[in-house]
Amino acid sequence: MPPDQIAQANADLRGQSPQEIIRWALAQANGRAIVSTNFRPYEAVILHLVTQVQPDIPVLWVDHGYNRPATYRHAEQLKQLLKLNLQPYLPKMTAAHYDAAFGGMPEPTPENEERIKAFSTAMKLEPFQRGMQELAPTVWLTALRKVQNPNRAGLDIVSEDTNFNSLKVSPVFYWSDADMEKYLADHSLPNEWDYFDPAKADDKRECGLHATWGGQAVNKT
Repeated sequence: MPPDQIAQANADLRGQSPQEIIRWALAQANGRAIVSTNFRPYEAVILHLVTQVQPDIPVLWVDHGYNRPATYRHAEQLKQLLKLNLQPYLPKMTAAHYDAAFGGMPEPTPENEERIKAFSTAMKLEPFQRGMQELAPTVWLTALRKVQNPNRAGLDIVSEDTNFNSLKVSPVFYWSDADMEKYLADHSLPNEWDYFDPAKADDKRECGLHATWGGQAVNKT
């Protein structure tokens, strides 16, 4: 979609509900839309919203093997509750292999930036790229929100994703945490607060899926 059309779409969608945005996105997809998830806090919101419109939409999940037990239980709970068409993608090496060969996941501190990027590339970005290539979506629905970090604050509801060659649509982009909490409560949906992403040094850092360096990294794999 050309930049001028993306700008117009964002202007048109800014006042629309997430459900209306999802319907618009699916209309652009020609049957080739996916939604991604990592089962972090509030992920039940986007998964519920999207499956209410298209119940069988493929749900791309990279299971890097380092999730905490609560996150795996949450994933199973939502899979059953929402009847998710879950499409899990795993790294080419197991967590045990990575631990033995590379000393395990790096401590998530800014000082370990290069090790964190190497970990993210092998255990998260490569399987995600493989999933995107195999599922081949023209539209990628995400749970990105403006309030999450500075990089995402510079995006919008609709953006062209050059890392994975798709139109990225974020229906809850302008929602606050309070909006997300209310949706969970209104629809009796579970949440999960024990989530930990080993590919991030903190919540303000990108793991690479939505950052330029991530596209450069996966192209080298």
